[in-house]
Amino acid sequence: MKKIYLKACCVLIATSLFNITGLQAQEISKTEQASGADSTVHVAFKSVAREDLLGGVSVVDVEELLKKNYGTYSLDNLQSFVGGYTGNVWGQEALILVDGIPRQAADVRLVEIATISVLKGASAVVLYGSNAAKGVILITTKRGNIKPLSIDVRANTGMFVPKRFANYLGAADYMTLYNEASRNDGIAERYTQGVIDSTRSGVNPFRYADVDFFNGDYLRKAYSRSDITTEISGGNDMARYYTNLGLSHNNSIMNYGDQKNNKDLAFNVRGNVDMNLSKWLSASADAVVNISNSYTGRGNFWGASNTLRRNWFSPLIPISMLDTANNAANRTTVENSNNVIDGKYLLGGLSTDQTNAFADMLAAGYIKRKNRTFLYQVTAKADLGAVVKGLSFSSGYSMDYRSVYSEAYQVAYATYEPTWSTINGQDVITSLRKYGADGNTTTESIGQTTYEQTMSFRSQFNYDRSFAGKHNVTAALLGWWYMTQFSSDPDNDGGSDYHPLRNTNLGFQAGYNYRRKYYVDFSGALVHSAKLPPGGRNAVSPTLTVGWRISDEAFMKNTFAFVDNLKLTASYASIKQDLDITGFRPNGTTPTDYYLYAGFYGNDGNLGGWYPWRDGASGGFTTLSGRGGNPNLTFIERNELRAGLEASLFKGLITLDANYFLQNTNGLLTRGATLFPSYFTGSGDFRPYLNYNNDRRSGVDFALNVNNKVGKLNYSVGVTGMFFSSKAVQRDEVYQDAYQYRAGKNLDAYWGYISEGLFQSQDEINNHPRQTFGGTLKPGDIKYRDVNGDGIIDTKDQVDLGRNGWAAAPFTYGVNLTLKWKNLTLFALGNGQTGAIGFKNTSEYWVRGTNVFTDKVWDRWTEPTKSTATFPRLTTTAGNNNYQNSSFWMYKTNRFNLTRIQLTYDLNEQIFKKSFVHGLSLYVAGDNLLVAAKERELMETNIGSAPQFRFYNLGVKAAF
Repeated sequence: MKKIYLKACCVLIATSLFNITGLQAQEISKTEQASGADSTVHVAFKSVAREDLLGGVSVVDVEELLKKNYGTYSLDNLQSFVGGYTGNVWGQEALILVDGIPRQAADVRLVEIATISVLKGASAVVLYGSNAAKGVILITTKRGNIKPLSIDVRANTGMFVPKRFANYLGAADYMTLYNEASRNDGIAERYTQGVIDSTRSGVNPFRYADVDFFNGDYLRKAYSRSDITTEISGGNDMARYYTNLGLSHNNSIMNYGDQKNNKDLAFNVRGNVDMNLSKWLSASADAVVNISNSYTGRGNFWGASNTLRRNWFSPLIPISMLDTANNAANRTTVENSNNVIDGKYLLGGLSTDQTNAFADMLAAGYIKRKNRTFLYQVTAKADLGAVVKGLSFSSGYSMDYRSVYSEAYQVAYATYEPTWSTINGQDVITSLRKYGADGNTTTESIGQTTYEQTMSFRSQFNYDRSFAGKHNVTAALLGWWYMTQFSSDPDNDGGSDYHPLRNTNLGFQAGYNYRRKYYVDFSGALVHSAKLPPGGRNAVSPTLTVGWRISDEAFMKNTFAFVDNLKLTASYASIKQDLDITGFRPNGTTPTDYYLYAGFYGNDGNLGGWYPWRDGASGGFTTLSGRGGNPNLTFIERNELRAGLEASLFKGLITLDANYFLQNTNGLLTRGATLFPSYFTGSGDFRPYLNYNNDRRSGVDFALNVNNKVGKLNYSVGVTGMFFSSKAVQRDEVYQDAYQYRAGKNLDAYWGYISEGLFQSQDEINNHPRQTFGGTLKPGDIKYRDVNGDGIIDTKDQVDLGRNGWAAAPFTYGVNLTLKWKNLTLFALGNGQTGAIGFKNTSEYWVRGTNVFTDKVWDRWTEPTKSTATFPRLTTTAGNNNYQNSSFWMYKTNRFNLTRIQLTYDLNEQIFKKSFVHGLSLYVAGDNLLVAAKERELMETNIGSAPQFRFYNLGVKAAF
């Protein structure tokens, strides 16, 4: 490991000394290097002119966008610019490539990026092989240009302000309602009215606890984040360089114990360099180092806020209230304690909470995490035009290393439960019950160690030539390989992976266009997978794409003069992939099983049964089959038909890019619930994996932009969106009732029960079909429909209630708005969705047993409110009957998010005409500002985790 770090640091130092940086897995021409990437788009293993794109690709010019829209995350608000992107691509998780290398989106900051290409269509991703079968997000970082040395410095500082917290009831209200729940269940009330009144009065919060997690004792009103970035670039005909250095720091909203010291510090360096070694040979090299350190005090504060009743105990015991005159043991306890907080308190606890979040934060220690990322890649390109005109060869290699290491300090502590008495009218602690013992250590320990390595290699021949100025031919033959190996200590992240993640494929492409009017392109890949049986590990993924720029036809020019550009495209593809060939051993807990085509036997206790000998004194495990073999297991196929439209109208006033896609995923794995006789299971399992299940995804995505000028006001409005549908076409399944079959239903179908309201009387319960969820039904419980009419309410009565939109809602959309007047620019972003549903099934609504209560329970069923109640009766039990996914808890997830507003002022350049400053911009911005939805409060409230935040930022950018 030390050698690896040393090599990476040496590379970084070398590039910094020469002020050079750079590598890119997509090929860039000399002309493009000099003029920038405005007219070209990065696609698989090459760049193409924008006018030659054949659909299924969306591009965001991040470098231009940063002039009015500052962010940090590399995929920041991408949905507002790219139709079909919702955090995934056309409903599936895409492969992320940074400069052509499989990497994480967090490896690169937004300020380092030049462009982002979202490759959606199968024909656009096929050259990347199996692992790209669900889409590709291609991030291309900035590079140097031929220009004098330039330095840009950007600094930001801002505040995170919480949106809202869950509205948990105070201790007195909780105890009152818990007594009601006890009466509902026919058991004795737990809390006396005297205790409730004393708690409500706040006369002694240490004896009558009412712990409010969300006040200033524990939380700040806001916390800060600051960063600074310096970009250095320039170059000449021989070499061009780009260097980016960034530093960021933030603290946290916590304001208690050691967690008030929570912080994150990150340092990033990127160096990209491009060199012309001769007239026919060029090369590039990139080096990146990302270093981040974090400090976190121990204690699960947010988890406790969701589970710990406010009246349960006081986190602190006041020493001043101890009776030391009559009980010397109390004085001894204080003198011997390692944890006297602020000289005034001992740590509180109970026999059921001997350790707790508050005590953890004050006394348990901390965790320091250290993340290190080193990225390096080199490429070389040879112009072979002297041999064959238009021919070139390029090759590239990359090495990435990523490690996570934590140093942990943990120390045991004692907590105390007080016994309270009233003496002479004063509350006094007469004795303490101790739980645990104070520890004493000065040693840090290793808490976590993980390590990840990715290597990649590619080589390719490219042919690009125009004949007679109208016949344009392109071709490519390439090979691409990468491998990612993950390692960790056994106690963290499950230990090391025995099999690395691999992708190996050959790619080939041949394209032709006539006068950029008629297009045809054939692209394909020869893919390989070791997950499949010998003899079936290779497959061909072909694609065919055609295009027609109909606006260049004479009849269009003469009849529709307002049409600047209108291009129609269509493609068909059949991509083979092994991404979905994965599974687990029969117990469902052992590490992922790699060779699913192979059968196996076992006698390890998880599989083999225990059989005693006849004397009963001993025995052993039998050897049983865990899975049958399938020598015919094969690739899963993505068969896709796509049609696209690209248009520009009224001299660029309106632009439109749209795609229709119909995607069939065939051959998904199943183990045969109905395909094999029942005797294949029982004593062992002989069922093999089969390619049987089929899915279908279809939809329309679009990006519409309007650009215009009214007087001195320039404006631009962009709207993106996607209509999306997904179906389970074929399933290996068997159900008693036809309505429960998943085949023909949405992949994201939300299954649940149909609620018929709340029971109003015992007679209604007695005359209703029997509900089988446990507990004793009483008036105020939820009543469910007997869908199949068998007189029993059970899982057979679950129905498809709607789509949950886990991949994409039925309709998703994004908007972006730019208003520019003189030197002032207003920019706004938003996104939203409609058509999906959710369930109110968090502990904010499902108040089981002794869980904390929220304000939602005020609408509970009681005898006086039976006609207006919208919440079930309260109960001290688990409430399993009421807490089932059903139409009672269902809500629509329709929403619009105002994600950013930024106001930028660019100072007049004439001010700096005679200075070394070339430009200065000031901006203010707000992020995550608003959710417009019927269920806004629910959507903006996190339960059991840190809250959602609005972020207010002030920034400045200077050019030198």
